[in-house]
Amino acid sequence: MYDRFPSIMAKIIFSFAASIIKFIIFYFFFLNANAETVNKKYEADEKGILALMYHRFEENKYPSTNIRIDAFKKHINIIKNNGFEFLNPKNFDYEFNKVSKKKKILLTIDDAFSSFYINAWPILKESKIPFILFVSTETVGKKGYMSWNEILEISDEDYVTIGNHSHSHEYLTKYKYEDFKKDINLSIKIFQEKLSYNPIFFSYPFGEYSLEQKNYIASKFEYAFGQHSGVIDLNKDKYELPRFPINEKYGDFERFNFLINLLPIQYKVLIPNDKFLLDINNPPSMIVKFFKEQNNINLINCFSNEGGDWKNSKLVYKNSEIEVIFTEKFLPRRGRINCSMKDDKGWRWFGTQFTLN
Repeated sequence: MYDRFPSIMAKIIFSFAASIIKFIIFYFFFLNANAETVNKKYEADEKGILALMYHRFEENKYPSTNIRIDAFKKHINIIKNNGFEFLNPKNFDYEFNKVSKKKKILLTIDDAFSSFYINAWPILKESKIPFILFVSTETVGKKGYMSWNEILEISDEDYVTIGNHSHSHEYLTKYKYEDFKKDINLSIKIFQEKLSYNPIFFSYPFGEYSLEQKNYIASKFEYAFGQHSGVIDLNKDKYELPRFPINEKYGDFERFNFLINLLPIQYKVLIPNDKFLLDINNPPSMIVKFFKEQNNINLINCFSNEGGDWKNSKLVYKNSEIEVIFTEKFLPRRGRINCSMKDDKGWRWFGTQFTLN
């Protein structure tokens, strides 16, 4: 037995080393998932998919999340008059994975308020305009929210897609990881009971998430939307899809007409991958890596709300990269940066959002 001791110890050490290697591989590929998984190639003709985010309709005491119904009708007409096609979310997978040579508009509505069902649904139904309705399962049937019967009614239409918006609609980055998972798993369980399936689309409440949470969402859903502005292209991270928020303050017709004509700014990698900031990494070190084929990245300008006020960001251009130099900390709860440029095809835009502890 003692003669075999070195051999046994060697096997134990080898097994332990193998476990460590497996952990490192898991950490690299799982916790850093999506860091460079979407980088297909630069497509000069990409027009992109522009997603719009609405909440309340004709609930005028909530201007930050409300749109007046006459303005909503005008938005629909502006989209039609520009010759843009409304994207049916059931075709999203196909459209996302190919070059969009013609701009498409995706309507998304968060929270399933009763005001949507009463005021906006008849308009969309009349013209069979496709959209995603993101539902938080805890509020269904409560005062001011749609019932499951109403959700089932609209989901019967082939141009309507239901999305998951968590169970509680709380600030999920405040949750411990296990509590976060319980919230998401409960929403999935309720969807499976009520609709017989879990939606493939997820919308982060308030657009907030950590990398750990994002990776868990990636294990349960096919796509996830934030609340940062930008145009979707085939190189965007499928679990950090941008949307333009539309409300009374940011829903005027001149701005609306400008933003629906925006084109994407494509990029390979946006660092940091984790958009959740602690005091130790606030402000973050931000680098955007572009494709070598992209010209005129020196025309890109960015502005951010660091320090609590919107200001031009300091940019360092080097080869196919831009380093963003933040001079002040972002203030709770959310830090945002938006970047734009104009070339011979029009205005381009992308943005990102940081969540603060």
